[in-house]
Amino acid sequence: MDSPEILQQYFPLTEIQKKQFQQLQDLYTDWNQRVNLISRKDIDNLYERHVLHSLAIAKVLEFNSKTHILDVGTGGGFPGIPLAIYFPECQFHLIDSIGKKIRAVEEIIYSLGLKNCYASHARAEHVKDKPQFVVSRAVVEIPKLIKWVKTKVSSKSTHHLPNGLLCLKGEDVGMELKTIKQAFHIFPVKNYFREDFFETKVVVHVEMDF
Repeated sequence: MDSPEILQQYFPLTEIQKKQFQQLQDLYTDWNQRVNLISRKDIDNLYERHVLHSLAIAKVLEFNSKTHILDVGTGGGFPGIPLAIYFPECQFHLIDSIGKKIRAVEEIIYSLGLKNCYASHARAEHVKDKPQFVVSRAVVEIPKLIKWVKTKVSSKSTHHLPNGLLCLKGEDVGMELKTIKQAFHIFPVKNYFREDFFETKVVVHVEMDF
């Protein structure tokens, strides 16, 4: 079984963050017995394949204080919950169309004591947020995600990367990107983490056109 110590190899963490990350194993083990939040076979690899994977976005972009981030199709709370722990000064809204998953995510957020994060049973098309960034982890193909959120992303940019999407994908993402007109950049996760699992993982940044 992996452990939260893997995170400290790549990120400086406060004592509060260490405690919150440590809580995730018991919380997800418990909730996964009631709701299928993540693959049953992956629960023993929670920190590498879910938590650290989510934090690859933090290697691509250091969110400024008060940045508003929308996690579309959060499922079991990824990448939103790990990012909310790591960026306590930012605001995270986690949404998913599956109500029972969102109820579990709400309980996990409450158990962690996260004040900068909330979850909603909603579809991306219907939320009224104006986030600077939308994050997702292999929820839908990027062209569909763009269609859902292109009118919602704020045009007020305060980062070195333009406002838009930050998507966790596999290296075969090229087929999805062939049909989009927006500017994009691909960041291989193996450039940040040395574990074999990340060899084929990428973060895709898609710039929204205003």
